[in-house]
Amino acid sequence: MEAISKKPLQLNPIKLSQPMGAMLCFLGIKNCMPLMHGAQGCASFTKVFFTRHFNDPIAVQTTAVNDITAVIDGGDYAISESIRNITKKVKPDLVGLFTTGLTETKGDDIKGASKLVQDIQQMVYVNTPDFEGSIESGFAKSIEAIIEQLVERSNEIDSNKALIIPNVNIKPIEVEKIKDTIALFGYEVFSLPDISESLDGHLGLKQGALSNGGISVEDIKKLANCQLVITIGKSVQKCGDKILGKNANISLFHFDSLGGLEQSDKFFKRLCILKNISQPHPSIVRWRKRLQDALLDTHFVIGSSNVVIALEPDQALSVANTIIEAGAHIKAIVTTHRNDLLDAIPCDNLLIGDFEDVESFLHDSDVIISNFHAERIAINHKKALLLRGFPDFESLGNQLKNDLLYEGSSYLLFELANLINHHNLGVSHEH
Repeated sequence: MEAISKKPLQLNPIKLSQPMGAMLCFLGIKNCMPLMHGAQGCASFTKVFFTRHFNDPIAVQTTAVNDITAVIDGGDYAISESIRNITKKVKPDLVGLFTTGLTETKGDDIKGASKLVQDIQQMVYVNTPDFEGSIESGFAKSIEAIIEQLVERSNEIDSNKALIIPNVNIKPIEVEKIKDTIALFGYEVFSLPDISESLDGHLGLKQGALSNGGISVEDIKKLANCQLVITIGKSVQKCGDKILGKNANISLFHFDSLGGLEQSDKFFKRLCILKNISQPHPSIVRWRKRLQDALLDTHFVIGSSNVVIALEPDQALSVANTIIEAGAHIKAIVTTHRNDLLDAIPCDNLLIGDFEDVESFLHDSDVIISNFHAERIAINHKKALLLRGFPDFESLGNQLKNDLLYEGSSYLLFELANLINHHNLGVSHEH
């Protein structure tokens, strides 16, 4: 079991807030307007954060509550006023309303406020205070709210229809690759949410005020007749139970991670059994052989290195599964909240903490795998940094980095091994 940092506060946090996860979820729905119920600064910060990370314009609106209006007139007025202002300019298929610490502390009734405007605008509401949880739970809670409030009950099953529910750490290209892979088994595949069509960095005809791709509201309503539903990551496991509540005949599979050979094998084995076939599509078999070769090629470099991972739990698990297969020695995993699955990962230290804690494990490590906020400590300690997670403000093409299944795991191993080699070369030149 991991320890919890002994400090009474976080000095340099790894954690990101629940409203950020909610916003990202609603951006994966077509023609959706995420509406943050809180102060203007919260929405501005999140908009700039994701705009820099994805290098794309991000659609979001705010109810612009301040401490005075919060006390005097409560949230109902701010929400209905925002909806009227939004619908004057654009016609969203859905407004995703989510809260922040300010409006949660005030105790605004967002369910009631949503009901007041339901005749002029379809809404989904979700409580995401930023004084608890993290980006993972904000994303997952929003998916649960969408399922509860939009998906229609059904007893029928469409045997050609499948749904994936990804966790917040799964990047646009990974959502697309997982969908394409499951399609090889004969399914029409949906993703809830689907950021592979909205945040994948494609050049659209024009930049609209709404999310410019993703799963449509009409498709969401009909998701309960999917034969197969796959949840990926512990943070979204409950979402699978929610959709099972809409139709008990669904085949529900859960995978804690899809990183590395062993986890990918489990994934494809389950699909082969479900479809009653002995082995998957030849291209999948080919990628498995490439990953085996990648494990051999990279194992000399990765196997002699000490790694510190500082990521959200679902992503930490996925990355750890992949690099351990190539022989990496994990010096420490520093994460943001409890996840029992990390207990099974062989590592010297497991800690819920911040970047100051990360620093304490760096003296005899070679590589940090973390987000852009780890850059300063990596430079100070002369360590290599593999950028993963949110945010990554320096790299281009974050949305097209693939770390999952056989193909993505191969890319991740090569990227890590090349990074270590280049870093070691730089260090030896200094000496």
